[in-house]
Amino acid sequence: MQPLDGIRVLDLSRVLAGPVCAQNLGDLGADVIKVERPGSGDDTRSWGPPFQGGEAAYFVCANRNKRSLTLDLKSDRGRVILGQLIQHSDVVIENFKLGTLDGWGFDAAWFTAQAPRTIRCSITGYGSKGPKAHLPGYDFLAQAESGLMSICGPVDGDPVKYGVSIVDFCTGQFATIAILSALQARAVTGRGQAVEANLYSTSLSMLINVGASHLMTGNPARRLGNGHPNAVPYREFTCADGRIALPIGSDAQFAKLAEVMGHPEWAQDPRLAQMPQRVENREMVEQLLEPVFATRPAQDWLDALQAVGVPVSLIATVAQALASPHTEALGMVTTMDHPTAGPVRTINIPYDLSETPAAITAPPPTLGQHSAEILRDVLGLDASDIAALQKDGVL
Repeated sequence: MQPLDGIRVLDLSRVLAGPVCAQNLGDLGADVIKVERPGSGDDTRSWGPPFQGGEAAYFVCANRNKRSLTLDLKSDRGRVILGQLIQHSDVVIENFKLGTLDGWGFDAAWFTAQAPRTIRCSITGYGSKGPKAHLPGYDFLAQAESGLMSICGPVDGDPVKYGVSIVDFCTGQFATIAILSALQARAVTGRGQAVEANLYSTSLSMLINVGASHLMTGNPARRLGNGHPNAVPYREFTCADGRIALPIGSDAQFAKLAEVMGHPEWAQDPRLAQMPQRVENREMVEQLLEPVFATRPAQDWLDALQAVGVPVSLIATVAQALASPHTEALGMVTTMDHPTAGPVRTINIPYDLSETPAAITAPPPTLGQHSAEILRDVLGLDASDIAALQKDGVL
C-alpha cells in the first residue's frame, strides 16, 4: 500500500513547479495522468542537452510515476474529453495563464456543479489578484523581484540567483502540501476546493529569517557571501589544500573550535565569547580564523573538528556529492529502466515512510505513451473511438 493509492491526479502543467507537485503525488502512489500537447508535449522534453535516448534530463527530473496522454485542448472535442477526465479525477493541477481554464468553461461554478469532489490546484506566477496577476511567472524573475537575489552573491559583488530554479521547486512543494491538506479536508466535508500557489508568494516566504529581521527592525538586508546574518563564524574557509564549510551555531561550538585551533583564549574574549558579539565583530572573527585554517590541509581540520562535535564539511562538487558513500548508503541515486533511453540514473525520493512507502514505480513516460490506455480505462472509449480521435488530430 502507498499513501495515495486510489487517488487520480490530472496533471495539466508543464515545465517545473506543477510537474514537481504532480510527481510528488505520484511518488506517494497516486495515478497521475499527464496531459500534453500532441506532437511536442511538455516544453522541457526539448530542453537540452543533455539527452539520453532522446529524453531530456530536465524532463526526466520532474515526471516519473506518470502516464502521458496527448490531447489537443484547443479543439472542442479535446475540451470535452478534458471535462470528462476532470470528473474522473480527485485532483487537477494546472499552470495555464490566469483565466485559461475558466475561459474554456471550467470555472468555479462548473466545478461545483460537475466535479464537486475534485480539488483544483492552480499554480501561477503572481496569484489571482493584484497588479501583476495577469503576468506569466518565471523563476528568475521571482528571485529578482522578491529580494532573494539581493541577498545572494559576494559581499561587494552583484546579486546572484540560486543555481537551480529553486522558487519553481519550492512552489511545487507548497502546492503539494496544499493539495494533501485539501484531500484531508475532503475526507471530512466530502467537497473539493480550489487551491492556489504562486511563485511570487513562494519567493517572499523563502526570505524566512532575513525577511523577519527586516520586518522587525526596518534595517535593510545585505549580502554576506556565504556568511549568515545571525551567526558567526558561519561560512567557508580556505585551508592549505581546499575549502571547508563551517556553520558554528552556538557558543559551546565556538569554544571547541577555538580549542582545536590552538586559541582557547578566544572563547573568553568578551568580543567573541557570545554569538551577538561575534555577529557585531564579524570581520574580526573571520580575520582571526582565516590564517589559522590556511596552515593545515582540509582533511586534518575535518578530523580534528568532527572529533569534538564541531560541524564542518568539505565543499563538494555535484559529481562528488552524487558519488559520496553516504549518498550511496541512503540510496539517493537510483536507476530507472526507460523504454527508449534504457537505464537512466536519477536522484531518488528524499524521505521514507515505514508503513506506506513512497516509490519510483514508473519512469517518465514517452509522449502520448498511455493515451489509448487512459481513454479506454478511465473514460471507457473503445478502439474505434480512439482511432477516430487520432485520425482527427485530437490525440
